[in-house]
Amino acid sequence: MLAELSGQIERITFTNEESGFTIARVKVRGRRELVTVVGVLMAPTPGEILDMKGEWTHHPRFGEQFKLASYRTRVPATVYGIRKYLGSGLIKGLGPVMAGRIVDRFGKKTLDVIENDIQKLAEVDGIGEKRIAMISDAWDAQHEIRDVMLFLQSHGVSSGYAAKIFKQYGNRSIAVVRENPYRLAADIYGIGFVTADQIAAKLGIAKNAPVRVEAGILYVLHQLSDDGNVYYPYEPLISKSCEILDVDRQAVVDALGRLAVDRTIEMEDLNDNFADIHENHKAVYLAKFYLCETKIARHLKALVGAPKSIREIDSGKAIDWVHGQIGITLAEKQIEAVRQAIQSKVMIITGGPGTGKTTIINAVLRIYAKLSTNILLAAPTGRAAKRMSEATGFEAKTIHRLLEFSLQKGGFQRNEDRPLDCHVLIIDEASMIDTILMYHLLKAVPPSATFILVGDVNQLPSVGAGNVLNDIIGSGAMTVVKLDKIFRQARTSQIIVNAHKINEGRLPFLNTADSNDTRTDFYFIEQEDPDKVLDIILELSKNRIPQRFGFDPVSEIQVLTPMHRGVVGAGNINRKLQEALNPGQEGIARGDRTFRVNDKVMQIRNNYDREVFNGDIGQISTIRWEDKTVIINFDGRQVEYEFSDLDEIVPAYAVSVHKSQGSEYPAVIVPIVTQHYILLQRNLIYTAVTRGKKLVVLVGSRKAMAMGVKNNKTRKRFTRLRHRLT
Repeated sequence: MLAELSGQIERITFTNEESGFTIARVKVRGRRELVTVVGVLMAPTPGEILDMKGEWTHHPRFGEQFKLASYRTRVPATVYGIRKYLGSGLIKGLGPVMAGRIVDRFGKKTLDVIENDIQKLAEVDGIGEKRIAMISDAWDAQHEIRDVMLFLQSHGVSSGYAAKIFKQYGNRSIAVVRENPYRLAADIYGIGFVTADQIAAKLGIAKNAPVRVEAGILYVLHQLSDDGNVYYPYEPLISKSCEILDVDRQAVVDALGRLAVDRTIEMEDLNDNFADIHENHKAVYLAKFYLCETKIARHLKALVGAPKSIREIDSGKAIDWVHGQIGITLAEKQIEAVRQAIQSKVMIITGGPGTGKTTIINAVLRIYAKLSTNILLAAPTGRAAKRMSEATGFEAKTIHRLLEFSLQKGGFQRNEDRPLDCHVLIIDEASMIDTILMYHLLKAVPPSATFILVGDVNQLPSVGAGNVLNDIIGSGAMTVVKLDKIFRQARTSQIIVNAHKINEGRLPFLNTADSNDTRTDFYFIEQEDPDKVLDIILELSKNRIPQRFGFDPVSEIQVLTPMHRGVVGAGNINRKLQEALNPGQEGIARGDRTFRVNDKVMQIRNNYDREVFNGDIGQISTIRWEDKTVIINFDGRQVEYEFSDLDEIVPAYAVSVHKSQGSEYPAVIVPIVTQHYILLQRNLIYTAVTRGKKLVVLVGSRKAMAMGVKNNKTRKRFTRLRHRLT
């Protein structure tokens, strides 16, 4: 028999907005002490009255608790309860002070006034028409969102996602979900196919229903594109889809046919490329990737074939002249790169650290500047663009800023109809550019422009789908200069020397960290046990590196790890480093993460509204409880997030090596353990090491290091760009 209990929420000790799990302290009539209530509550608010059913339990540490089975809410009736309810942050724009003024004026009638005669709020000092409208909208939304939440909660959706669904569809939320729950996976960030599928099952949608199978195939293709694939082979795609959806082959084949007719996907016949005539060889693309890949090839070929707008010059004389300008005699390969940059329409300069890429860019810039040409510089990330500006003295932008991206105006504003105003376009860190971004960039390059890509092809490929730089180089259709000589001044850095050794498949010189020698910038601390590796990372970050080298533990030291999970995965290291470097303050709980003021955080998806992009790192400067917003400082720019948007943010004391691309950090710590064997590859270790500017410390086992350096078998990405260019 379930017990019944009624009481008013005094405070929320903990709530997880994604799952709805809450620990609340509740004032119950007849009890002197507050009662601890645990269970799933939808958007719990202090001051709210709960009529609950559940059972009494005893927690070994926290004592007596009331475990919720079900409940319903009532608005508070007392002046005290109303004051607490309105001042809790329930309504955006209404904090404790303003709530107090309203309750002082209207007393027990406050909620009735807001519900039925809201214009009366103008009688309260500090409340004008604008704030009344804001309160009215928020109050109406609370009514509506509760109806939506009750419906969605009954179908297995957490309150955090319910808020997102309501934000997307408003009053249509319940109708949309009933009609096609799979829309949630396409329309709402954070709700994937699996969650939508659970809702669909509760709504009675059959496993083999066409709407489910089609949504499932698209889910599989999106998952495969997240792994870097631009397309996927037909038969393996069918096998994966059947396995994930638990349906027969014919249901998937039929759904693929319907998706192809709708042009949601594109299928390309590959049978001429295979001797096996018994298997159906096709490439299956999501429509956007097919468009982007085919157009990249077309644009690059058109660029190569179009005449230059810049007059022809004597490259020999130009190189002689630039020697005097930069005060350095260029090496043979560098001279070749500069010559090709003057003569070619499209070219690629690739090489590792210390091989003189920046020197070449500076020489090319001086020559073109002398010709009074319009030159544009860009890179995929803000940090890479900033570094390019510092190295050249020319302004460099992110590619998104260069192309004037605007969500309100419908995307990239620079394109074929409004191309970039330039004679020369130089892009740095080109290995990071994925298929979709390269398509949009090339659309905006004028046919007469010279297009120069600079990057390190030995780094990890782009986070997004494709292997663009590698495919362009591999096609042989464009001019490529590969730099492989480390210059004398760079050879003094063990980071650079060891990076090249790793790239060649040789073990780096592993200088131990036992001595007090600070002349080297590359150290190895040997430890087999992952738990002890974690302890060493914590000690290095908090004490040893700051004390010995003077680096700030939060802003200048970055832990890079191959994996997200495990003892030395990004998730666990972040929790431990947060405890060590930023402990104990009040914070916002999101899932298993808590965000506090001064935390180091990273954006994990492109947000064009905020101009913050996947991989950007910032620091929380303010948490405003009154209007449920967080202010994050990204390189001096203050960006505002609502609490409900914090699933775009993760702690960034430790980040994956992939997410670190395009960035440099003063000091880098990298765990390398056999636990990570699945991901231990040469290009991953090489990328991690080359992120360190002044100090790199590897912590782990020699065996794991050897496994990674020897493993040059990178995971195949299915792309056809190389084929299209040849």
